[in-house]
Parts: sequence; C-alpha cells; structure tokens
Amino acid sequence: MKNVPASLEAIINQVKQAFPGEDKLHEMFAKCFINTYSTTLKQMDDGTTFVITGDIPAMWLRDSAAQVRPYLLAANEDEEIKNMLVGVVKRQIKFILHDPYANAFNSSPSGERYHDDQTEMTPWLWERKYEVDSICYPIQLAYLLWKTTDETTHLGNEFQEAVKTIVKVWRTEQDHENNSPYRFERDTNLHTETLKRAGKGGKVVPTGMTWSGFRPSDDACTYGYLVPANMFAAVVIGYAAEICEKVLNDAQLAQECKELGEEIRQGIEQYGTIEHPFYGKIYAYEVDGMGGYQLMDDANVPSLLSAPYLGYCDFDDAVYQNTRNFILSRNNPFYYEGKAARGIGSPHTPDHYIWHIALSIQGMTSLNDKEKERILHTLLHTDGGTGFMHEGFNASKPEEFTREWFAWSNSMFSEFVLSYIGKTVEGSPLNTRNK
Repeated sequence: MKNVPASLEAIINQVKQAFPGEDKLHEMFAKCFINTYSTTLKQMDDGTTFVITGDIPAMWLRDSAAQVRPYLLAANEDEEIKNMLVGVVKRQIKFILHDPYANAFNSSPSGERYHDDQTEMTPWLWERKYEVDSICYPIQLAYLLWKTTDETTHLGNEFQEAVKTIVKVWRTEQDHENNSPYRFERDTNLHTETLKRAGKGGKVVPTGMTWSGFRPSDDACTYGYLVPANMFAAVVIGYAAEICEKVLNDAQLAQECKELGEEIRQGIEQYGTIEHPFYGKIYAYEVDGMGGYQLMDDANVPSLLSAPYLGYCDFDDAVYQNTRNFILSRNNPFYYEGKAARGIGSPHTPDHYIWHIALSIQGMTSLNDKEKERILHTLLHTDGGTGFMHEGFNASKPEEFTREWFAWSNSMFSEFVLSYIGKTVEGSPLNTRNK
C-alpha cells in the first residue's frame, strides 16, 4: 500500500477535527478517502495515470473520474496529486480518441475483455457498451481540475480533438435510427446485457437529446434517451465551450458546443418531462420521443436525483423537487425500505438492495440538515462491518452486499462527508451553493 501524502492526511485530520469523538466516522472516512489513491492507481510509461475500478482490472471512464474527484481538494497544495489528476485526464482523452463508444479499457492492448460481444472491439477495450455519461465524466474532471488549479497542460491538442469527437458522436446519436454506426449484441439470457433489433436498441425518433445504449449501471436502456445522462451532457458541453473559448482559443468549436448543449437541454424540457397526477411536473428517467417513457431512478450517477449535483438545475428547482419527491418514494420501483436503511437501489443488483452511491448523492443534494444527518448515520451503520462502502446492500441486513472493493462508492462517501463540513471542489455546483 502506498504511503499517504501529507496533503491527503491533512484532509483526513480536518474531518477528525470537524467530528470530535466520532471514532467510527474517522476510521471509515480515512479508509474510504485513501482507497482509490492506495489501491487503484497505476502510473504509465507515458506519464498518464491508469485507474482500475476496484475488483475489476479495467478502467471505466466514468468510475475513474469519480474515484479521483475528491483529490481535487489537495491538488493546489500538492504537485504530485495535481500531476496524477492531469495523468488521469490525459489517459481518458487517449481512450476517447481510440473509441468514443467504449466504456471500459485495458492498461495495454492485451485483448482482455469482459465478454466476446458482437461489436467493433479492439485489444484496448475491456467492454464497448456505449453510455453517454462515459464521455461526460472526463470533460467534467478536466474542467474542475482547471478551475481548481489553473492547470492547462491537460487541455491541449488531444483534448481539443476529443471535444470534436464527442460533438460528432452526440450529433450522430441525435438521430440514432438513421445515422449511427454503433451496434452491440451479447449472447445472453439477460435483456439488460444486450441491445435488441440486431444490436441497434429500441426505436427512437429525434428530440434534440442524444441517444445512449446503456445506463451508467452498464444495463441496457429501455428507451434510448436517458434523461439524466442528457442532463450531464448539457452541462459538460458547456464546460467544453468555456475551455474552447478561454484556453484553446477555438471560437468555432465553442459555438458548436453551445448550440449542441442548447438542443439537448430543449429536448429534455420538451420530451423528458411528464405531468404526474400526484407529484406534478417531473422528469422521466428514459423516453423514446414517441410517447414512451419510464418513471424510475437508478442508483448510479448520473441519476435524476443527482441533477443539481451535476449542475443541470438549481437545488431548489421546482421540477427537480417534484421529481425528488417521486423517486424518494415507493412510487419509484427501485426505492427500498428495510430495517437498516431506506433509499434508492438498482435493477443492476438484487431486489431490496440499496446503493451507498445513491445515499451519498441524496445527502449532497438535500436542502434539509436533518436528512443529511440521517443519511450520514445510515452510511456509517451499513458498511457491513468492513469500514468501506459497497455497491448494493440488503436494506434489512447490511452485512449482505455486492462488491467488497468498489472504489467509486468509497469516493462518493468521502465527497459527501467533505461537503457536510463545507469542503467542496472549486467550480462544482456544490461549491457554488456553499458560496
């Protein structure tokens, strides 16, 4: 295990000081906060940083960005941490340029893969499930790193090419039915692991939103327009526009980003909302543009619950609050209540299993101090005796859980605890709200 840098130890000590006498919290925060740094990072020969997700030896674009995000709080004081983060972004950008439709990658062209799928695989790809959020997260991390440190070495020509690539993909997938080259089929009995219609997925019509084959859980979308992923896309393409203007001096690309972001946002507001008879106007989880929709929320981020955390809307936005009331109720088919906890789970994990990630997001998006305190207490008492967060856990028996080593979940818990004491990342919506 790596030695913990002084900059990270200082943050651990700040949490100890903020919660005097809370030994369980001190121990859990320290273990979860350093978990990504101590166990998942690999420095590559080209100076980039490869990040495994934990118990799987591949690098997910989504997970890797979320795993290292809390370390932005140390990046200004610690050159090593800053360089590590720069390395993560540069590695992510290389992967996007290699294949923007892939979600998880190998550290070398080893040919290792999760499954022999019918899609355009290369030896670099662990899995090629196309998820809109996969190419959102690297932009978000790159932007927050710039805002936190003024560093721009990760925002060079390759980043510019990656933005062009992402714009092209999202434009293509605005009319998936007619324009998309992407297909994905897996020989499986699980409908969540493959796309129907010979790998094309369920039919959609243009809405302004951009199509996604899979959710951030890696489960297949039921309807092709995943609303929370489009919310994330609308935000980060705005980040890309700002970088293009202020760092890359590319006014044309900045304008393309702005126009695309506006189209996606308009699509969400026109096609991604419904009038609920009890909750009023709320966001659907998925839609197809033809009247089909799914009312639910999933535990993974981006989720509807995370919309203000992502920066799509204000924390007190009326439609968001209506949506929040819906998804934190039994009307959400993946909201569970048990003897130990209540919260949002996922069709990706067993019935009655709540996700720690969803609890952390619920805490960070709450406007109620008592709710935040209750969630913190829940997190501290549902670790299953391990001192770590997990994927899903049995709402009545927390010692029953999935994924013993899931670094993303540990980082989300760390970020929630830090936000609880007012320590938030510069440039993030949480930081803006604190001000």
